[in-house]
Amino acid sequence: MEEHIDLFKKIISKVEQKVDYVDIRAGKGTNTSIIMKDSKIQEINSGISLGARIRVLNNGSWGFAYTNDFTKLEEISETAIKISNALTGDIELSEEEIIEDKIKSQAKIQFKDVSIDEKKEIIAEADKATHIDKKGVDISTTISYSDSEAKNAFVSSEGSSILMDSSRVGLFLNTVASNGELIQFSHGSLGGARGFEAITDNDIEGFSREIGENAAKLLSAKAAPSGRFPIITDNLLTGVFIHEAVGHAVESDLILQDDSILKDQMNKQIGSDIVNIYDDASNPKGFGYYPYDVEGVKTSKNQIVKNGELISTLSSRETAAKLGKKSSGNARSSISNQPIVRMSNTYLEPGDMSFEELIEDIKDGIYLKGSRGGQVDTGKGIFQFNADEAYKIENGELTTQFRDVSLSGNILETLKGVDGIGSDFKLSVGFCGKGGQTAPVGDGGPHTRILNALVGGSS
Repeated sequence: MEEHIDLFKKIISKVEQKVDYVDIRAGKGTNTSIIMKDSKIQEINSGISLGARIRVLNNGSWGFAYTNDFTKLEEISETAIKISNALTGDIELSEEEIIEDKIKSQAKIQFKDVSIDEKKEIIAEADKATHIDKKGVDISTTISYSDSEAKNAFVSSEGSSILMDSSRVGLFLNTVASNGELIQFSHGSLGGARGFEAITDNDIEGFSREIGENAAKLLSAKAAPSGRFPIITDNLLTGVFIHEAVGHAVESDLILQDDSILKDQMNKQIGSDIVNIYDDASNPKGFGYYPYDVEGVKTSKNQIVKNGELISTLSSRETAAKLGKKSSGNARSSISNQPIVRMSNTYLEPGDMSFEELIEDIKDGIYLKGSRGGQVDTGKGIFQFNADEAYKIENGELTTQFRDVSLSGNILETLKGVDGIGSDFKLSVGFCGKGGQTAPVGDGGPHTRILNALVGGSS
């Protein structure tokens, strides 16, 4: 990308004479994806991507155009100008620091140095470990692997010029167990915003075997009870709750659209005083890592909730300006899409309690592990999540295993019910969809105790 910077700056200098603001994003990269189902490779796709988009702001309106041919940048700039001139709006941008920087990839093992056969061997190892030998149980697996590395550039009429290398890899394992009467599921993921070492540094066999065993064990688990209980959520479910119920609700575009229960809660207590929540795109250990967002804003560790009080939101330059703030660096999109406000690595800060301390005072409660997804209405402030598995807590001990368990409730009531936070911490590897776009994210936290939570089951 560095060899094209002069071209981008030349286009910018021409266009800025006709508009209020202009920026160019461009990138080229390679990617590979492999899908294995029930020990057979279903798909192998490898590709090369190349593209550039130009975005202009004029008379309060955006004009946006994209091409995969850099020789057509001047042509698409005229298209973007025409679009902005055909519209009228009130868009302004927050004032941000002018940046000149080059970011190198953190990858130790580059994907181009790993053959397709080596990648297939890792996937086959995961698949083999998942198919546990248990009489009367059929195991079906789907494994998805993807990697990408890219060189990206951002240049703006304000003077920013940023070059970034990026690498990201993920392995996603879904297992279905059946005994002829019941079907149960388990899943897991590995990866990181690094090179192939983000996969090989893990115990692939142990990771996969546990997922297969979990699905099989759930076939003999009991149906869960329904009612209000003190609960413990594991790292994954804690992260899903923080991401879905809190993270989306603090995205500034949803707040401005009056679609968030947290719209009028700034500087107010929304959780118990031990709740501290962050969104941190600058954390290289998170799957949602990026040093600069797609508007050239430097990312940082952004505290959203401090001691239970809402103190910040997630924003782009456009939404930040409407709220009279600086951008939080959460404008994200592929090069071909318009930037929207997105989370990065969103989590609950760990506390100082061990797992034993969290459960020791619970006489009748439930421990919920993992997530099968769920639903959130950020406007009404309500949610429902389905856990992978659960266990009854009796007098401080884990006893009966449950299946088909859900957690639901009001976002604010649940946050205020948090009364114990573990000292452990994990970030998950995943993707988040919003507005027809998908972005890599991390979410997580520690084991967390929540009082009077509404649990649903099938008994």
